[in-house]
Amino acid sequence: MASHLILGGGGFVARHVAALLAMRGEKVRLAARSRTPAIDAMLAQGMTAVFGDIRDADWQRLLDGVDVVHHYAWSTVPSSADRDPVGDLDGNVRPTLALLEAMRARGGGRIVFASSGGTVYGLLRQIPAGEDQPVEPISIYGVGKATAERYLSVYRGQHNIDARIARLSNPFGVGQNLAGNQGAATLFLHRSVANEQIRIFGDGTVVRDYIHVADAADALVALATLDLPPEAPHVFNIGTGVGVSLNEILDVLARCLSRKLDIERISGRAYDVPVNVLEVSRIRHWLGWSARLSFEEGIRRAIADLSNGNTVMSSLNDAVAR
Repeated sequence: MASHLILGGGGFVARHVAALLAMRGEKVRLAARSRTPAIDAMLAQGMTAVFGDIRDADWQRLLDGVDVVHHYAWSTVPSSADRDPVGDLDGNVRPTLALLEAMRARGGGRIVFASSGGTVYGLLRQIPAGEDQPVEPISIYGVGKATAERYLSVYRGQHNIDARIARLSNPFGVGQNLAGNQGAATLFLHRSVANEQIRIFGDGTVVRDYIHVADAADALVALATLDLPPEAPHVFNIGTGVGVSLNEILDVLARCLSRKLDIERISGRAYDVPVNVLEVSRIRHWLGWSARLSFEEGIRRAIADLSNGNTVMSSLNDAVAR
């Protein structure tokens, strides 16, 4: 049984990863900024937690007895990072470097970093985007994630740190924070179920690779727990390899709910990459992993979760059975 420290432990993807690890019998310690009802529910499952801002973290204490670090703590979304680039650097990149220094001081260890497959590549030269495509972000958020990736790669090469980078596509499902208007699939889902107006940026042709959170968590657990041979790469795309446009999200929701949706269209955003779809053959080859749920299956799963009163966690049955 390994010991896992999950930074950003109260977050959307992190909660699902923690639940999967606990179901496997792993020891899970959450690190979060504050206590929430969702974290209280996880503590009731036998997990432990510490609270505080990673900018002030006592890394040596947090790392004590830890086998695997999951770095899912990131305080910005693309829009907030664009408004405050210095805050994005200070709140995210600097703490990541401090963590790596603490891992170096203790002699290494394994860390899984949740990067952003949706932003680090920038404007795609090839679709779908493989891990060898140049990293050329066009947003401050993407620059921050890419910078953290570079630090992780350097520390991997020089300081015996088993750094593994997960370039995650666009996760969706029950439990995602809607306050920052990030995550179009989840946002549209909640508004359509509540019969509220959906605001869509641009003409709806922006395409993303959407992955249900159960599949995303399953991939991250595999990346954190499976041993890899020395010749294996350390950067992996996590997605479905299938693009879905904003208009297609609306079509799927209307079909699943059997009714017309209330839609408002407004101007597009400069930091939105027009198309982003990830090539996922590498993780299938090295880890034997691939997404189980299609986009429509994931939406139907989320609608069922909401109907059953599951507002914090999506169903993980398929991931557990893998």
